[in-house]
Amino acid sequence: MTLQDIANALVEGCRTGKELENLDRLYHPQAVSVEAADYSGAGRETVGVDGIKAKHAWWDSAFEVHSADLEGPFLHGDDRFAVIFEMDATEKATGERMPMREVAIYHVADGRIVREEFFGTG
Repeated sequence: MTLQDIANALVEGCRTGKELENLDRLYHPQAVSVEAADYSGAGRETVGVDGIKAKHAWWDSAFEVHSADLEGPFLHGDDRFAVIFEMDATEKATGERMPMREVAIYHVADGRIVREEFFGTG
């Protein structure tokens, strides 16, 4: 797959609720995911697709998403792309509803995503 193919597939999967399917299809088994902060108490960095799946499971258990949208992909050279995510979500434990916006940078090598980095608005 080309960078454009991978970027388009990731964005389409996010739009259609197939994020977990994309993890197995688009990510290297030892991909690294880095959050802007330690939101879950598990640290900022997660290594491996199974760990990234666990992050998704934590998010689903901790937040109710009311709406979500994204922009992109925005390609950079032949090995990176960015996506802007926006959502309105409520933290289930506190009932606090909050808008969220973040930029994700995806690094690609040998036809797979090898690293994702998230930059939040604080």
